Amino acid sequence: MFSDSTTKPQAPVPPSSGEEGGPIGREIRLAARPTGEPGPENFELVRSTVPALRHNQILVRNTWMSVDPYMRGRMDDRKSYISPFRLGAVLEGGAIGEVVSSQVEGISVGATVSHFLGWREYAVLDGADATVVDTTIAPAEAYLGVLGTPGLTAYVALTDTAPVRPGDVVFVSAAAGAVGTVAGQLARKLGASRVIGSAGGPEKARRLVDDFGFDAGIDYRAGSVASQLAAVAPGGIDVYLDNVGGDHLAAALGALHVGGRVALVGAISTYNATAPVPGPANLSLAVGKRLTLRGMLVTDHLERLTEYIALAAGWLTDGTLCAETTVLEGIEQAPAAFLGMLRGANTGKMLVRLGD
Repeated sequence: MFSDSTTKPQAPVPPSSGEEGGPIGREIRLAARPTGEPGPENFELVRSTVPALRHNQILVRNTWMSVDPYMRGRMDDRKSYISPFRLGAVLEGGAIGEVVSSQVEGISVGATVSHFLGWREYAVLDGADATVVDTTIAPAEAYLGVLGTPGLTAYVALTDTAPVRPGDVVFVSAAAGAVGTVAGQLARKLGASRVIGSAGGPEKARRLVDDFGFDAGIDYRAGSVASQLAAVAPGGIDVYLDNVGGDHLAAALGALHVGGRVALVGAISTYNATAPVPGPANLSLAVGKRLTLRGMLVTDHLERLTEYIALAAGWLTDGTLCAETTVLEGIEQAPAAFLGMLRGANTGKMLVRLGD
């Protein structure tokens, strides 16, 4: 089951052609590096002529692009597991589009492909950097969310990084987001006896239960996460999927049983920090409880994407997996989509639709 919540602040503007007949597309560049929370001033919308194709390249007209929490780290000029965005250059991220010209054997004009050159209306890339996707089993945009790296993150986290066992009580933070909505449903499929999620606001907490099958939803804005978690899981938890860090991780450490397992997927509560963020004050509980806290990067597990898509596409078809998107229209809305995602404005996957 696949649904979307679409916001249409402005109609998209079709790209034009240059004087020599080549397309001119709009793109978003990094105008300035942020200090703390980013704002519109950190982005620049620019028109640019699309370069000519070389051998083994394709020209893609992007129709969908993704905004994701990890992109905030790439806005800073610091060493990490992925290189920072270059100041003045086009940003990058997951995208889906239609091939409009091809110099690659096996990728035909009209094919729908996924790739990593989002934040622009047109992309020229090597054929090896594009993957043809099957739009007969799910909408194209699903490959940026439930059938893409967010869905794969949830799957690997709960089958490998912090495996769910039959009867486990599972806690998921940022549970109304792209990874969290899928993770809660997968936990149930993997045999969890109780699934608890945290989200920002009473409406999101309600939807975790009503729309995504969680047993309980915590509104982290309503009070202490630790106290609320103790109330809905008085017997403790076995698995925690951490998208947030901070007080959520501290609450989970207090609630975990001996031998509990934690998948450290993200720490969005720290991404806009301007000074070093201290770890949980109760981290020593990991010793006495013999906990496993394991970080994961989905890029280390891309070989499992085919396996995951085969399962998840079937669940979407039979209605046992619910996927939702929050959509803004037009490349000019990409910064607003990104900033809104960082503030929790989305339910499910936040996407930008660039064209049909």
